[in-house]
Amino acid sequence: MAARIDLTLDCADANLLAEFWKTALGYIDEPPPAPFTTREEWLAQFDLPEDDSADDGAWLCDPDGVGPRLSILKVPEPKAAKNRLHIDRVPGHGGPEERWARIRAESERLVKAGGSVLEEFDGHHVVMADPEGNEFCVAAGSA
Repeated sequence: MAARIDLTLDCADANLLAEFWKTALGYIDEPPPAPFTTREEWLAQFDLPEDDSADDGAWLCDPDGVGPRLSILKVPEPKAAKNRLHIDRVPGHGGPEERWARIRAESERLVKAGGSVLEEFDGHHVVMADPEGNEFCVAAGSA
């Protein structure tokens, strides 16, 4: 059986990035684990420093349960270099022209949501950054 993975994204503003990634991926806020009714209750069990709060993190999930969980956690240090691992957002399949039109439309939608285009590889993919500069691609899926 394959291992299940979660992705964790370090950031300066968890709420800002959570809103962006919910828009980008169609994810929703993940409910706190049972039996807890709030994230604050869940976090209280970990004996975290007093200055840590539920606003220092966001937990997102695929509403269909297919994609990996995304944890977005506030860290004190700024982003320093290019990501070694990044997310590819695949907006659809089809012929080359149809794929490229979907890639362009999705990248334009994500710019309106706060992302930025870093580079376009015409006909194949667009390298983008989220509002804090984390790189990701909007790319063609496999045939």
